[in-house]
Amino acid sequence: MKNVTDRMTNPFGLRPPFDRSAAGDRAAVFGYGDANADFHVVGDHPGVHGGKRTGVPFTETAAGRAIQTVLRDVGFASGPADEPTLENCFLSYVHPCSLPNGHEPTPEDYETLERFFDAELRAINAHILLPVGERATDHLLREYTTQRHRFDASLDLSSLHAEEIRGRGFLVVPIRDPSEWDAADHEGIVSRLESILGRDYRQTKGVATMVG
Repeated sequence: MKNVTDRMTNPFGLRPPFDRSAAGDRAAVFGYGDANADFHVVGDHPGVHGGKRTGVPFTETAAGRAIQTVLRDVGFASGPADEPTLENCFLSYVHPCSLPNGHEPTPEDYETLERFFDAELRAINAHILLPVGERATDHLLREYTTQRHRFDASLDLSSLHAEEIRGRGFLVVPIRDPSEWDAADHEGIVSRLESILGRDYRQTKGVATMVG
Protein backbone atom coordinates (compact mmCIF):
# COMPACT_ATOMS: atom_id res chain seq x y z
CA MET A 1 0.00 0.00 0.00
CA LYS A 2 1.39 3.39 -1.02
CA ASN A 3 1.44 6.43 1.27
CA VAL A 4 -0.63 9.29 -0.11
CA THR A 5 1.69 12.04 1.13
CA ASP A 6 4.39 13.54 -1.07
CA ARG A 7 5.85 15.67 1.75
CA MET A 8 9.53 14.98 2.29
CA THR A 9 9.97 16.70 5.67
CA ASN A 10 8.06 15.15 8.59
CA PRO A 11 5.49 13.68 6.19
CA PHE A 12 3.16 12.51 8.97
CA GLY A 13 3.04 15.82 10.84
CA LEU A 14 4.44 14.59 14.16
CA ARG A 15 4.81 17.08 17.02
CA PRO A 16 7.55 16.79 19.69
CA PRO A 17 6.40 15.96 23.24
CA PHE A 18 8.96 18.38 24.70
CA ASP A 19 11.30 21.17 23.58
CA ARG A 20 14.69 21.17 25.30
CA SER A 21 16.59 22.50 22.31
CA ALA A 22 19.11 25.31 22.40
CA ALA A 23 18.28 28.70 20.90
CA GLY A 24 18.22 28.52 17.10
CA ASP A 25 17.89 24.72 16.97
CA ARG A 26 14.86 22.74 15.83
CA ALA A 27 12.82 21.26 18.67
CA ALA A 28 12.91 17.93 16.85
CA VAL A 29 14.28 16.37 13.68
CA PHE A 30 11.55 14.03 12.53
CA GLY A 31 11.70 11.76 9.51
CA TYR A 32 12.68 12.98 6.07
CA GLY A 33 12.54 11.45 2.63
CA ASP A 34 10.42 9.25 0.40
CA ALA A 35 7.38 8.08 2.38
CA ASN A 36 7.07 5.10 0.03
CA ALA A 37 10.70 4.05 0.50
CA ASP A 38 11.93 0.47 0.64
CA PHE A 39 15.07 1.53 2.56
CA HIS A 40 14.85 3.21 5.99
CA VAL A 41 18.04 4.62 7.57
CA VAL A 42 17.80 5.00 11.35
CA GLY A 43 20.22 7.09 13.41
CA ASP A 44 20.50 7.89 17.12
CA HIS A 45 19.70 11.57 17.76
CA PRO A 46 20.41 14.98 16.17
CA GLY A 47 23.37 15.64 18.45
CA VAL A 48 25.16 12.62 17.02
CA HIS A 49 24.09 12.44 13.40
CA GLY A 50 23.06 16.03 12.73
CA GLY A 51 20.14 18.16 11.67
CA LYS A 52 19.52 20.43 14.66
CA ARG A 53 19.73 23.50 12.42
CA THR A 54 18.56 22.06 9.09
CA GLY A 55 15.79 19.83 10.42
CA VAL A 56 17.08 17.03 8.15
CA PRO A 57 18.60 13.82 9.58
CA PHE A 58 22.20 13.03 8.59
CA THR A 59 23.22 16.59 7.75
CA GLU A 60 25.67 19.06 9.35
CA THR A 61 27.93 16.57 11.19
CA ALA A 62 30.81 14.56 9.77
CA ALA A 63 28.96 11.32 10.58
CA GLY A 64 25.81 12.56 8.87
CA ARG A 65 27.70 13.65 5.77
CA ALA A 66 29.41 10.24 5.58
CA ILE A 67 26.04 8.47 5.57
CA GLN A 68 24.70 10.88 2.96
CA THR A 69 27.71 10.15 0.75
CA VAL A 70 26.78 6.45 0.85
CA LEU A 71 23.22 7.31 -0.15
CA ARG A 72 24.48 9.38 -3.07
CA ASP A 73 26.82 6.62 -4.20
CA VAL A 74 23.93 4.14 -4.51
CA GLY A 75 21.55 6.63 -6.11
CA PHE A 76 19.21 7.33 -3.18
CA ALA A 77 20.18 11.00 -2.69
CA SER A 78 20.81 13.97 -4.95
CA GLY A 79 20.70 17.75 -4.73
CA PRO A 80 21.84 20.06 -1.88
CA ALA A 81 23.60 18.49 1.10
CA ASP A 82 21.37 20.25 3.67
CA GLU A 83 18.12 19.46 1.85
CA PRO A 84 18.72 16.46 -0.40
CA THR A 85 16.16 14.91 -2.68
CA LEU A 86 15.66 11.30 -1.61
CA GLU A 87 14.23 8.50 -3.71
CA ASN A 88 13.38 5.07 -2.25
CA CYS A 89 14.99 6.08 1.04
CA PHE A 90 13.72 7.52 4.32
CA LEU A 91 15.77 8.90 7.25
CA SER A 92 14.82 9.13 10.91
CA TYR A 93 16.13 8.97 14.47
CA VAL A 94 15.37 6.76 17.46
CA HIS A 95 15.43 10.00 19.53
CA PRO A 96 14.33 12.84 17.20
CA CYS A 97 14.25 15.67 19.77
CA SER A 98 17.18 18.09 19.91
CA LEU A 99 19.17 18.74 23.07
CA PRO A 100 21.81 21.42 23.75
CA ASN A 101 25.38 20.53 22.79
CA GLY A 102 26.97 18.21 25.31
CA HIS A 103 23.67 16.79 26.57
CA GLU A 104 22.77 13.16 25.94
CA PRO A 105 19.25 11.70 26.03
CA THR A 106 18.36 9.79 29.18
CA PRO A 107 16.82 6.30 29.11
CA GLU A 108 13.53 7.99 30.03
CA ASP A 109 13.87 10.33 27.03
CA TYR A 110 14.33 7.37 24.67
CA GLU A 111 11.30 5.67 26.21
CA THR A 112 9.17 8.80 25.82
CA LEU A 113 10.07 9.10 22.14
CA GLU A 114 9.71 5.41 21.27
CA ARG A 115 6.11 5.81 20.13
CA PHE A 116 7.09 8.57 17.68
CA PHE A 117 9.86 6.48 16.15
CA ASP A 118 7.66 3.39 16.02
CA ALA A 119 4.87 5.36 14.32
CA GLU A 120 7.25 6.55 11.59
CA LEU A 121 8.81 3.14 11.08
CA ARG A 122 5.46 1.40 10.73
CA ALA A 123 4.04 4.13 8.50
CA ILE A 124 6.98 3.89 6.09
CA ASN A 125 6.88 0.07 6.30
CA ALA A 126 10.20 -0.27 4.46
CA HIS A 127 11.67 -3.62 3.44
CA ILE A 128 15.26 -2.83 4.52
CA LEU A 129 16.18 -1.21 7.86
CA LEU A 130 19.63 0.39 8.09
CA PRO A 131 20.47 1.29 11.72
CA VAL A 132 23.53 3.51 12.15
CA GLY A 133 25.60 2.96 15.28
CA GLU A 134 25.17 0.81 18.38
CA ARG A 135 22.11 2.51 19.89
CA ALA A 136 19.96 2.30 16.76
CA THR A 137 21.17 -1.22 15.95
CA ASP A 138 20.45 -2.49 19.46
CA HIS A 139 16.99 -0.94 19.39
CA LEU A 140 16.00 -2.38 16.04
CA LEU A 141 17.32 -5.85 16.86
CA ARG A 142 15.45 -5.86 20.18
CA GLU A 143 12.15 -4.44 18.98
CA TYR A 144 11.85 -5.59 15.36
CA THR A 145 13.66 -8.94 15.21
CA THR A 146 14.01 -12.04 17.36
CA GLN A 147 17.78 -12.04 16.80
CA ARG A 148 19.20 -9.82 19.59
CA HIS A 149 20.05 -12.81 21.80
CA ARG A 150 22.54 -14.04 19.20
CA PHE A 151 24.94 -11.18 19.93
CA ASP A 152 26.96 -10.01 22.93
CA ALA A 153 25.49 -7.42 25.28
CA SER A 154 27.80 -4.84 23.73
CA LEU A 155 27.30 -5.08 20.00
CA ASP A 156 30.45 -5.37 17.90
CA LEU A 157 29.54 -3.18 14.93
CA SER A 158 32.92 -3.81 13.34
CA SER A 159 31.79 -7.38 12.65
CA LEU A 160 28.09 -6.61 12.04
CA HIS A 161 28.72 -3.73 9.65
CA ALA A 162 26.92 -4.31 6.33
CA GLU A 163 25.76 -7.80 7.35
CA GLU A 164 22.19 -9.00 6.70
CA ILE A 165 20.04 -9.96 9.71
CA ARG A 166 16.54 -11.30 9.17
CA GLY A 167 13.84 -9.74 11.33
CA ARG A 168 10.09 -9.92 11.84
CA GLY A 169 9.11 -8.71 8.41
CA PHE A 170 12.31 -6.70 7.87
CA LEU A 171 15.86 -7.21 6.70
CA VAL A 172 18.19 -5.33 9.07
CA VAL A 173 21.59 -4.22 7.76
CA PRO A 174 23.60 -2.54 10.56
CA ILE A 175 25.99 0.30 9.73
CA ARG A 176 28.96 1.01 11.97
CA ASP A 177 28.95 4.62 13.16
CA PRO A 178 30.97 6.66 10.62
CA SER A 179 33.06 8.14 13.44
CA GLU A 180 34.58 4.65 13.79
CA TRP A 181 34.92 3.72 10.11
CA ASP A 182 38.12 2.28 8.73
CA ALA A 183 39.14 2.46 5.08
CA ALA A 184 36.93 -0.46 4.04
CA ASP A 185 33.67 0.48 5.80
CA HIS A 186 32.36 2.97 3.24
CA GLU A 187 32.89 0.54 0.37
CA GLY A 188 31.48 -2.31 2.44
CA ILE A 189 28.07 -0.73 2.96
CA VAL A 190 27.92 0.63 -0.59
CA SER A 191 28.65 -2.85 -1.97
CA ARG A 192 26.04 -4.42 0.30
CA LEU A 193 23.36 -1.96 -0.79
CA GLU A 194 24.23 -2.42 -4.45
CA SER A 195 23.96 -6.18 -3.95
CA ILE A 196 20.51 -5.85 -2.32
CA LEU A 197 19.34 -3.48 -5.06
CA GLY A 198 20.51 -5.99 -7.67
CA ARG A 199 18.13 -8.69 -6.48
CA ASP A 200 14.40 -8.94 -5.79
CA TYR A 201 14.65 -7.40 -2.33
CA ARG A 202 10.90 -6.67 -2.23
CA GLN A 203 10.42 -10.35 -1.34
CA THR A 204 12.29 -9.64 1.90
CA LYS A 205 9.12 -9.17 3.95
CA GLY A 206 7.78 -12.64 3.29
CA VAL A 207 11.13 -14.34 3.76
CA ALA A 208 12.02 -12.39 6.89
CA THR A 209 8.68 -13.08 8.52
CA MET A 210 9.24 -16.83 8.19
CA VAL A 211 12.89 -16.81 9.27
CA GLY A 212 12.95 -14.09 11.95
